[in-house]
Amino acid sequence: MIEFDPVLVHEWLSRSARRFPDKHALIYGQQRWTYQQLDRHSTHLAAALMKAGVQRHDRVVVLLNNSPEMVIALYGILKAAATFILLEASVKGPKLKYILQNSSAQVLITHTNKVKVIRDALGDSASEITTVWVGPKAKMPDGLSCSQMCWDDIFSPLADRSADRNHQTNHNLPRCIDVDLASLIYTSGSTGQPKGVMCTHHNMISAARSIIQYIDNSEDDIILTVLPLSFDYGLYQVIMAFMFGGTVVLETSFMYLHRVLERIALEKVTGFPVVPTIVAMLLRMQNIGKYDFSTLKYITNTGAALPVEHIRRLRTIFPQVKIFSMFGLTECKRVGYMPPAELDRRPSSVGRAMPNSEVFVVDEDGREVPAEQTGELIIRGSNVMQGYWSDPELSAQTYKAGDYPADRILYSGDQFRRDEQGFLYFLGRRDDMIKSKGERISAKEVENGICTMPGVAEAAVIGVPDEIFGQAIKAFIVLAPETILTEKDVLKFCSQNMETFAVPKYVVFVESLPKTTNGKIDKKKLKKSNTLAI
Repeated sequence: MIEFDPVLVHEWLSRSARRFPDKHALIYGQQRWTYQQLDRHSTHLAAALMKAGVQRHDRVVVLLNNSPEMVIALYGILKAAATFILLEASVKGPKLKYILQNSSAQVLITHTNKVKVIRDALGDSASEITTVWVGPKAKMPDGLSCSQMCWDDIFSPLADRSADRNHQTNHNLPRCIDVDLASLIYTSGSTGQPKGVMCTHHNMISAARSIIQYIDNSEDDIILTVLPLSFDYGLYQVIMAFMFGGTVVLETSFMYLHRVLERIALEKVTGFPVVPTIVAMLLRMQNIGKYDFSTLKYITNTGAALPVEHIRRLRTIFPQVKIFSMFGLTECKRVGYMPPAELDRRPSSVGRAMPNSEVFVVDEDGREVPAEQTGELIIRGSNVMQGYWSDPELSAQTYKAGDYPADRILYSGDQFRRDEQGFLYFLGRRDDMIKSKGERISAKEVENGICTMPGVAEAAVIGVPDEIFGQAIKAFIVLAPETILTEKDVLKFCSQNMETFAVPKYVVFVESLPKTTNGKIDKKKLKKSNTLAI
């Protein structure tokens, strides 16, 4: 019997489980999960979610650190024909509350060490959501009015092999098709509120297939990722590896870079996805030559363009490794990549359109501009997502109709030029976003957070060049009358009330902020004065 390629994200896990049942799919510390184990556990979770009332198209939020539980959760949610939402582990209560309400999530899967954040987020609406707690049952909170489940209790039957034989099979799972939503990926918005990018199974598989094609992945690849799975770059490492039957070595952070680099030799890693922050830290290491990188075949970079000097130094450290410089947007996953053979000739380019995708640089009227002229980058292809959840107005501004009903074009809002050979050069973002630590951060969102601090009258945030972070967040603050605050006070407040990546690196107190004639804060003047100060 001919087995056709799966059309759903979770079907690829099940296919790899049939092909490589005892192969290690996921390595996490000392834990080693086979394809068969992950497939079985995710199916079991799907049954538990459906028993708890999850129906087709429902949204399920996952708030966990990188872990096997997070991987099992996302595949279990998909097998229940629902839509997963993975959130960054440092998210705070107000943002979590907004996302839960915006998505109308039915279930929240989180860890018992997040109890305070969950209490802050749920408040009086707790009864409307079921919470699944990962971690010690004894640490599950009392007093929440919501329905609560313990992760360990869900999977306790799998410890009994006789019960395991009776667990629900994939054949009994609810029907789902490839145009159904697989995920909502919440990304910062220029309005200050996060926006949920709608990704279908078809979108995600199409994007993953194109990336696998140009990287030339195979079942022998072992990918080490330190990127959070809430970041689509990290998420796709798992999705792609489970499609081609590879292995993922999952880490929780790149802050202990020595340990991460040791894992490359220990696990015989072949692929290492990075962001510019990781590269900057790596290049600062004095003893980089002591590590064994002999198994490494490729390094990929996205999140922000690598400085040309960093590319040159990487090529010196890793002469045998293919380096893929890439550019992408959550709204379409990936735009383009630089073929490694071209990297030395065009180190400042982010490459050409990836397979099964087409890009153009256009003027304000949507007309393609000649080579070497500046314009807005637009993208078309099956990797172009469906728009923003519950925001048809913003979706219509960003995703526009093509030449026929199914053809949709993504207007990136980013300024590019394209050379005669079709290579793309990123020039800047049209909106007010900051790229720091591999994250796309809304300046407005950071400003809103700072302005909740007592004694702050106004705040403006810009991104400034930073060797480690790509860009660092710099906050200009006007204090209310008779208020005394220090830089330390502000940073402490931000650390307690914002995600880690959104905390400013620099704080400057000013008497007033420059304004435009219509009363808006003039960011151009701020950036110009900051440049002059440097």
